[in-house]
Amino acid sequence: VCIHRVRSCSSIRFIKSKYVCVFDKSALKFSHQQRLFRTSAVSCGQIVQFKLSDIGEGITEVTVKEWYIKEGDSVSQFDSICEVQSDKASVTITSRYDGIIRKLHYNLDDIAFVGKPLVDIEIDISKGVAPEEDVVETPPMSHEEHTHQEIKGHKTLATPAVRRLAMENNIKLSEVVGTGKDNRILKEDILNYLAKQTGAILPPSPKAEIIPPLPKSETVPAAPKDKARKTPVPVSRPIVFSGKDKTEPITGFHKAMVKTMSAALKIPHFGYCDEIDLTQLVELREELKPVAQIRGVKLSFMPFFIKAASLGLLQYPILNASLDESCQNVTYKASHNIGVAMDTEQGLIVPNVKNVQVCSIFEIASELNRLQSLGAAGQLGTNDLTGGTFTLSNIGTIGGTYTKPVILPPEVAIGALGKIQVLPRFNGKGEVFKAQIMNVSWSADHRIIDGATMARFSNLWKSYLENPASMLLDLK
Repeated sequence: VCIHRVRSCSSIRFIKSKYVCVFDKSALKFSHQQRLFRTSAVSCGQIVQFKLSDIGEGITEVTVKEWYIKEGDSVSQFDSICEVQSDKASVTITSRYDGIIRKLHYNLDDIAFVGKPLVDIEIDISKGVAPEEDVVETPPMSHEEHTHQEIKGHKTLATPAVRRLAMENNIKLSEVVGTGKDNRILKEDILNYLAKQTGAILPPSPKAEIIPPLPKSETVPAAPKDKARKTPVPVSRPIVFSGKDKTEPITGFHKAMVKTMSAALKIPHFGYCDEIDLTQLVELREELKPVAQIRGVKLSFMPFFIKAASLGLLQYPILNASLDESCQNVTYKASHNIGVAMDTEQGLIVPNVKNVQVCSIFEIASELNRLQSLGAAGQLGTNDLTGGTFTLSNIGTIGGTYTKPVILPPEVAIGALGKIQVLPRFNGKGEVFKAQIMNVSWSADHRIIDGATMARFSNLWKSYLENPASMLLDLK
């Protein structure tokens, strides 16, 4: 062996050879243990422990819900490693290295802790360098450190798909300006960056494209109004009697519910209920549904309820506020991040539509479609589930009329919407007509909100929905 350099450590001695001429195992002596070295000078792999990074929001542990890789698989930077779920959101963890998976530290449904190893990856040190704290074995390291997608002290927000697009085009994300929420880098940002570099002309963003409605002869025919209502059929599930008690740990979103509702018990609630005549809104929605469908958006009643609530919050900002723990200061929130309670297989979740005060009803509907799709798939991110300032819960989709909703701290008000029913009502002439009636139940924090304020807000919200054309006067 032609020795180029010898480096001593506390427990072993590493011998780095520049050229391998003769190999003799007896020539390698270790003070405490023995290791077998490969005779090929081409092999320069090292095992690194890929640790679970800080997800934020004070999260210290997560549940491993799905592995996208197995031992022996090859991975590249930004490939999905696994999906984990905290008590607030589901997060997909992506690889920081190119290499081969050597060990999975957790099984499905195990609890993983922030800062602890998720997987061991064998990497080729000739292609990059792992952080020193991640290294299990420490062969000689290159002095060059490649920070392909991160700047020290700065986190770049981007989805795995966007990161892969950047990597395929040799683009450093640190050089791209993100236009998404919280400066998140979107696919359009990568394409625009490429256009500036290459001079290419890109097609306009789909968001900016406005598709005109089809002629009347081509519009989708509306369903007949006298169509019989569908009777809900209960889902039959096989019942299994085990004869034994079963104890399960509270995890995921259920754990978040325990924590949130325990905090809500400290709030003195008061309730206020009313009924809303949605006859005009039902007719308006039927007219707009085909137009929204052409644009690829499913239009429900909820976008109208959310926008009307935002217009009401502009007049009564105390309902879009928060109270500090010492009850000494009230913070009036500038943004109307209105949450929508969703019943999913993972439990009750409340994602919110951000900045409703500057969104159109169509934009709200589009965002709701996105949140509902992610919620059904259990893929809502932390940003979707945090930052809410006001909440609406639509129990009518299940079948209730009145309820007593519980406030989600640190918010100070919440509304629960009942099902829409066809009921007889009297008009101004004393004539009976069919009305589309919905009941609403409000709960508010009685420490800073009085009954009169809640009633006035409800009346304003009600007027917008009973006369939807009146919203045009206040839309911005």
